[in-house]
Amino acid sequence: MCGIAGIFSYGSDAPRVSRAEFLRLRDTMAARGPDGAGEWIGEDGAVGLAHRRLAIIDLSPGGAQPMETARGTSVISFNGEIYNYKELRAELEQKGETFRTQSDTEVILTLYEREGVDMLPKLRGMFTIIIWDKRRRGMLIARDPLGIKPIYYADRNGTLLAASQVKTLLAGGIDAALDPAGCVSFFVLGYVAEPSTIRKSVRALPAGHSLWIDASGVGTPRAFYCLRQQLCDAQQADQRQLAPIREVVGRALRSSVRAHMVADVPVGLFLSAGLDSTSLASLAKDCTDRPLRTLTVGFQEYRGTEHDEVPVAEEVAHAFRTDHTTLWVEGRHFLEDRDRLLQAMDQPTIDGMNVYFVSKAARQLGLKVALCGLGGDELFAGYPSYSQVPRIARILRPFHLLPGFGRAVRAASSGIIGRITSPKYAGLFEYGTSLEDAYLLRRALYMPWELPEVLDADLAREGWQALDLPARLRQTTAGLRGDRTRVAALEMTWYMRNQLLRDADWAGMAHSIEIRTPLVDARMLGELAPALAGPAAPSKLTMAQSTPAGQIGAVVARRKTGFTVPTRQWLADFDGQYSGDRGLRGWAKFVFQSHLRA
Repeated sequence: MCGIAGIFSYGSDAPRVSRAEFLRLRDTMAARGPDGAGEWIGEDGAVGLAHRRLAIIDLSPGGAQPMETARGTSVISFNGEIYNYKELRAELEQKGETFRTQSDTEVILTLYEREGVDMLPKLRGMFTIIIWDKRRRGMLIARDPLGIKPIYYADRNGTLLAASQVKTLLAGGIDAALDPAGCVSFFVLGYVAEPSTIRKSVRALPAGHSLWIDASGVGTPRAFYCLRQQLCDAQQADQRQLAPIREVVGRALRSSVRAHMVADVPVGLFLSAGLDSTSLASLAKDCTDRPLRTLTVGFQEYRGTEHDEVPVAEEVAHAFRTDHTTLWVEGRHFLEDRDRLLQAMDQPTIDGMNVYFVSKAARQLGLKVALCGLGGDELFAGYPSYSQVPRIARILRPFHLLPGFGRAVRAASSGIIGRITSPKYAGLFEYGTSLEDAYLLRRALYMPWELPEVLDADLAREGWQALDLPARLRQTTAGLRGDRTRVAALEMTWYMRNQLLRDADWAGMAHSIEIRTPLVDARMLGELAPALAGPAAPSKLTMAQSTPAGQIGAVVARRKTGFTVPTRQWLADFDGQYSGDRGLRGWAKFVFQSHLRA
């Protein structure tokens, strides 16, 4: 896990690479890679690659980056892990290739030399890649299928800059003007949805896409993987030919956990009281020759309540004989770390505090790598949205036949309702008549008509039009039939990718912790998709019962509360600092303003 950067002066009049400036950009990502730093600049000074290293696989100097082929025809800077690199290496060796290192980086580079961009679907893992191809005199940028790792790019007068962080590009002199769509996305959803950022000049490369840049300019991102298409294809499966559900789930989970344990350093696990992390722990313990290190964060504000995960997590740790640590966090810790947390937050988000503190604790224990249960709720319908969103749409769908009715009701009632309860209720008849609109209603932080309260009115209007959120939500579910499959596509494409995974990246990297997500794995999703799209789709309980976790009665019997952080209690103590608004809305304003000042 690392921080990477690339620069390419593709324009005929673009200035050559300044080594001093390039190294300064690289070192804005020092926390992402404290174990080493490297750079490569082409002979003509038109291109450069940089790398900050967190050594996980092949800890020797041979694994350092940027890495060049023995023939000197390609150079790579790579962030992430390729879990099937040993299998790919063996296949390449059978074809006559030889290797100088034990790294997954060299495998990617060798595979690219043979297959070019067609290699990308073969990589199982999380990754962002920058490759300079000397033969074609062009740069390839690529991102993993499900968007676990981020990569951003910007065009500065004929010079392409790319990096793992938006703030790195801003340090390179990129125009910091606000992107209306990115700003609106943050206040509506609580995160900035790709490909936008809050900076107009900076774009996120979408998940499952590659980008090619050469003398002719910056190309258009090209997809090599589409989650929606995978789910659409799965709908065509003959359900009669599928193995028993528990067998399918158990086999897919074991394969993914085994793959995610590949490392040359110890791998720990973030353990909650939920079915997701407990299921992972029950499998991961058999994939290491030493006691599995597990870590639970407890919140003092929840101690002794139904939201206190510590007792059950400690019972699980005892049952599986893990080397367990519990860390207690309270509001004063949040206040003490607030400024550091905001500095580490690369793009504005209302979440990520829990990951920040558990990653901090993991680093204090000496860990570099930790598994987490992120993705389980999306795969196995664990969120209330799976039942609530279809129900809202089903009840209110008839009002879709009355054009203007919903808007009129909202206009007449929003002021009154907003003083009594959530302003969302005023929009039920306007944003509740289709599954996609009901999803927006369920997930929204601010509703569209409230945006002028938090943003300049012209910027809000321009941003809402540019974001085109209702249409994009419908595109996410196009061709999908069942309500569960459609909600899953929405949750994985929007909330999981843009908030949960991005928060895991910045919050983990703030403490030089690589967070791995065995339940977010394109190959596993491919194995499960036919069952997920079928009439007897597996649940969270099915997941647990397909692993030894099903034997832990306290976990199976525990009423689902969802993993929460006492954010409201923490922020209530400091409400005066958050623009007078309470809870997450006030925090969102504070986060946004802190990013404008950065």
